Amino acid sequence: MGARGGRVLHVLSQRPMLTGSGVTLDALVREAAAAGWDQHVVCGVPAEDDSPMVGDLGASHVHPLTFASAGGAEDGALPFPVPGMSDVMPYPSTTWSSMDASQLGLYREAWRAHLSDVIASVQPDVIHAHHGWILTGITKEVAPSVPVVAHTHGTALRQLELCPGLRDEVIESCRGVDSWATLHAGQKDEYARVYGLVPSAVHVVGAGYREALFHSRGAAARTGVAYAGKLSHAKGLCELLDAVEVRDGVHLHVAGDGAGSEADALRERMASMPERVTWHGRLDQNDLAGLLRRCVAFVLPSYFEGLPLVLVEAAACGCRVISTALPGVVDGLSEGLGESLDLVALPPMAGVDTPKAGSKAAYTERLGTAIDRALKAEPLTGIDLQGLTWGAVFQRVQGLWLR
Repeated sequence: MGARGGRVLHVLSQRPMLTGSGVTLDALVREAAAAGWDQHVVCGVPAEDDSPMVGDLGASHVHPLTFASAGGAEDGALPFPVPGMSDVMPYPSTTWSSMDASQLGLYREAWRAHLSDVIASVQPDVIHAHHGWILTGITKEVAPSVPVVAHTHGTALRQLELCPGLRDEVIESCRGVDSWATLHAGQKDEYARVYGLVPSAVHVVGAGYREALFHSRGAAARTGVAYAGKLSHAKGLCELLDAVEVRDGVHLHVAGDGAGSEADALRERMASMPERVTWHGRLDQNDLAGLLRRCVAFVLPSYFEGLPLVLVEAAACGCRVISTALPGVVDGLSEGLGESLDLVALPPMAGVDTPKAGSKAAYTERLGTAIDRALKAEPLTGIDLQGLTWGAVFQRVQGLWLR
């Protein structure tokens, strides 16, 4: 099998383009198309969005499994919303920890049937499955003779902690996967340890950005700071709002959305701060790039991430980037981002994405001080991000497909 003429099936259990794994899927599809691969995609979507766009693939190459639509209508092949790999998703979803045995059984049965049909029709040479979770294990079970690459994003490690009842099933079913693509060296070691993998099967591919979209050309006069991501407490957005609220002359632009009580409360709070915060809702990548080119700095105050490529996108648009000192940022991005990056120490943590009681005030002050530094700093010039493009990431991924 060569780079041209090979056929790859991409597998994602949730909606394309709306989270980091969905953006990664879209980028890999675009890069693989340019390299001559014949591609098909399997994904999970609400019934109201049963024709999702992935790259420039035609509808006959995208094979969605449908779930219940927003509002509780049981109109999909499965009678509940798409389960999300994060407990707070930017759309209505089901949390893994809330699923009962009946729902899990329906989920497994539906995916086995759907994947069996698609694989029999497509006859892929290789399968690229996102997340080291239930669907990746099912994929290898259904296609034991097809090489399967599991592309990790960090969230499966978190779900193993949140769903201890699924831990043994997930780890055992995923051990048959042929190769693992991880985001950074620390994550590579963690997946090998937790899943009991042979270290030589686990590889670092990183994450990237679309340089045709995210660039600083034509940037207007810059003002304010930006945040892009889900509206949730785990993203540290409450503390970012606290830091902005006490700083005169600082305006925050928030791009993103969420579902549930946390997102509702955050939207309500932002609406109460019109002089300091503009909420843009969910932006497509073109509009996000335009927003970043208008801002001085980008802030990611998250308590948990895999490899947040939005930092690279922001730096490519000329923003100074402020981030909590997360392992993925320190190990996978700090060298490439160089002087554009200002790391803020995490507060003491009570859980994987929950700060200890009483620790948020000091963290909020550190965030605010970093914002002050960014707004006073000289504009960025000459940052080299070539090693962080999707083209570079795809070359590493394609190496796994061709093994």
